[in-house]
Amino acid sequence: MTETEDARPPELPANRDKLIDQLLKGYQTPEQILGQNGLLKQLTKAVIERALGAELTTHLGYEKHDPKGRNSGNARNGTSKKTVKSQAGELALEVPRDRNGTFEPVLVPKRKRRIGNFDDLILSLYTRGMTTTEIQEHILEIYGVELSIELVSSITDAVMDEVKAWQSRPLEAVYPIVYLDAIIVKARFNGHVGKRVIYLVVGVTLAGYKEILGLWACDAEGAKFWAGVLTDLKNRGVQDILIACVDGLKGFPEAIQAVFPRTEVQLCIVHLIRSSTRQVAYKEMKDVAADLKPIYTAPTAEMAELALNDFDTKWGQKYPMIARSWRNVWSNVIPFFKFPPEIRRVIYTTNVIESVNSSIRHITNNRALFPNDESVFKLLYLALTNASRKWTMPIRDWRPALQQLAIVFEGRVPVA
Repeated sequence: MTETEDARPPELPANRDKLIDQLLKGYQTPEQILGQNGLLKQLTKAVIERALGAELTTHLGYEKHDPKGRNSGNARNGTSKKTVKSQAGELALEVPRDRNGTFEPVLVPKRKRRIGNFDDLILSLYTRGMTTTEIQEHILEIYGVELSIELVSSITDAVMDEVKAWQSRPLEAVYPIVYLDAIIVKARFNGHVGKRVIYLVVGVTLAGYKEILGLWACDAEGAKFWAGVLTDLKNRGVQDILIACVDGLKGFPEAIQAVFPRTEVQLCIVHLIRSSTRQVAYKEMKDVAADLKPIYTAPTAEMAELALNDFDTKWGQKYPMIARSWRNVWSNVIPFFKFPPEIRRVIYTTNVIESVNSSIRHITNNRALFPNDESVFKLLYLALTNASRKWTMPIRDWRPALQQLAIVFEGRVPVA
């Protein structure tokens, strides 16, 4: 028998319908079946107690009343009462004992007061943005089980060991593309309530898969702190980043190249477009966006600059800051134009990281205030772990992009 087959639960007997009919005989209301003292709860208790009895039989090596038990050195020794919390509600169980005290139940372990997947349930609810109080109320309402706030917190706190291990894990030597961004949450820090900036780095591996490289927290987004983040990546094994896609934070390119001097820093074009149209009257927004398009779709940097001059001629008098904002960061816009279309499609926007941020904001928006940085990291780690389960495919158009990256960054893309 294979391991998989051995793990399958036993099938229900062929006469299960008759058994169910017998059990339901006389029950007339849902409460009698699903209520606090209903059939389901009674049945759960009976099954667990029967299973514990079977565990003890296996431990002793003989059935109850079997003559083989005489002079065996160990014997059954009655039961002890134990109340556990389950998804059927609170259960008052009779747990069998052995005389030698060597019996260690598997289904209801000693010193454990929760059975089933309660811990997984709590973490799942927490990952979806519910507070510890909301989780407590939800479980009481749905399962009729009262859990303390301290218990719920202790279960989620246990995640911090995973977070610390994840945050310090070794990384790959080369990431062709890395996206760097930050989100803002409200949290208590050093006794004060204020905004906390959570730094987020998403890398694209050589195989084209997204990977969250880490999370960091500070009280304000700044190039100096980003330099510390990049140093941490380097200390964890990152030797080279080909392209870093960033927003328009002042000093960001310098911070990156101080740690990874060969990295090409590319400003997010979509971020720049959004910043430009933010200054425009709504009725003219569509026209301005259309006139910006020839800039970032130009085949060369020279033609892009001519398109920017044309835009300034048309709109400069009314919106002088738009062309100026592009020129101020032009050195981090023009790297885009030296790449072939395959690479441009991948780095055109920070959508890779913005989609991650969107799922994070969906969760953090439920929290008016985080009590500390640890609570922020717990929730974001669980949310990102949950989101990353869907990252089963390389990012779009990755194979041709990697081929071009190997040409453009000759000698820096490891050969498989």
